[in-house]
Amino acid sequence: MSLGVNDLKPKTYFIYEDQPYVVLETHHLKMQQRRPVVQTRMRNLLNGKVLERNLAQSDFFDEADVQRKNVKFLYNHRDQYWFANPNDPSKRFELPQETIGDQVRFLKPNTILEALSWDEKVINVSLPIKMEFAVTEAPPGIKGDTATGGTKQVVIDTGATINAPLFVNEGDTIIINTETGEYVERAK
Repeated sequence: MSLGVNDLKPKTYFIYEDQPYVVLETHHLKMQQRRPVVQTRMRNLLNGKVLERNLAQSDFFDEADVQRKNVKFLYNHRDQYWFANPNDPSKRFELPQETIGDQVRFLKPNTILEALSWDEKVINVSLPIKMEFAVTEAPPGIKGDTATGGTKQVVIDTGATINAPLFVNEGDTIIINTETGEYVERAK
């Protein structure tokens, strides 16, 4: 299917310069004495690089035929991350850290996630938007320390450091938005 620039909404997969991309955000710009353009932020699904391009109203793109399927994260060794089919652990594949990008901070063994495949090959994975994590390190919140907006840095069970409210303590389970890396709420 052919996509015009007005069809490029966030989370749309399309082919740009012979590679699959996903749209992150778009803005319509109208400049004086010029044709309108669509400012587009997009991520290359093969290497994880984010590009910003101004696309003309006359540009058309092919839709990327990206399939989704569930996979289970097994483990990582150095910069290699191993996944398997959840029903058949013998069907394993590996993705490098550069491909997965910033999401590696939130990968926990045995997590079921969505794999994106293009041309019969798994090219990337996407985590659930909200996930639960245990807080392994949290400095004590100091009373009256709200000049910084009432947040402190805590370490979660994957080793990632995130900003959380002062009331979060070591041993708490919190929910994090994996797309933004931000604290959402304390798990019940």
